Amino acid sequence: MDEKFGNLYENYLNGKIVRRDFVKKAGRILGSTIAASTFLPLFEANYLQAAELGENEGELFTEDITYPGETGDIKAFLARPKKKKKYPAVIVIHENKGLQPHIKDVNRRMAAEGFLSIAPDALSPLGGTPNNNVDEATKLLRELDQEKTIKNLVAAVKYLKTHPQSTGKVGCTGFCWGGAMTNNVAVNAPDLNAAVPYYGSCPKSEDVPKIKASVLAHYASDDERINKGIEEFEKALKTAGKDYKIFVYEGTKHAFNNDSNKERYNEEAAKLAWKRTIEFFKDKLKS
Repeated sequence: MDEKFGNLYENYLNGKIVRRDFVKKAGRILGSTIAASTFLPLFEANYLQAAELGENEGELFTEDITYPGETGDIKAFLARPKKKKKYPAVIVIHENKGLQPHIKDVNRRMAAEGFLSIAPDALSPLGGTPNNNVDEATKLLRELDQEKTIKNLVAAVKYLKTHPQSTGKVGCTGFCWGGAMTNNVAVNAPDLNAAVPYYGSCPKSEDVPKIKASVLAHYASDDERINKGIEEFEKALKTAGKDYKIFVYEGTKHAFNNDSNKERYNEEAAKLAWKRTIEFFKDKLKS
């Protein structure tokens, strides 16, 4: 029963089914929808506890912070190596589900590579990402003011450039919605040093000359909507003389890096893309 419920919950968490359908199907497993509704908060609490175990163990220090943005204080999850010294910095932008445990984990992985890393919560102006309610988070994301959201994320560049434990060099990466936002940050933050969008919508060709950062873009081969813009994006990058690399990973789907999404995750491609990402950031931010 636990495994069936766990698999069902994972589908709900990753937005494959809505909460109402989740409760119905969980009711069949547990015997009633009342039991499902009662058990869900307990399961969510255990999930979050497991995801956050060991945050301040080993060689990492983590904390919840806020930084000043266009709309006020922006919530973010910060991670860095424990040793108090200056590190190059990276912004990690979440998918269209808000700041979920998976992205916090990605942020910790980035810090473990020797970076001062923050994962902003783009839903801060609306109170922050709802606790593990993916449906609500996705809905709220659509209500954000696009221009102000970009400015809130661009503000993270300034925050990290002036952070006492930052070397002053800043990179940005993001996934899905966060990939598109990474491109927007690159366009609007001339002091950004490196940008690594994962399967994000491409910026307008006329905006590409504004990019000062080096760009490393990752795409899935089976991602028709996003991939329509790659050719034009690359042409604009080349015409503007930008420093860039583009990789398309064969046999992969959108969100192939998300190891909490079993249907989309591609371990081989994810590991290769991550290796390239870390090497790229170390080259552009540590040199």
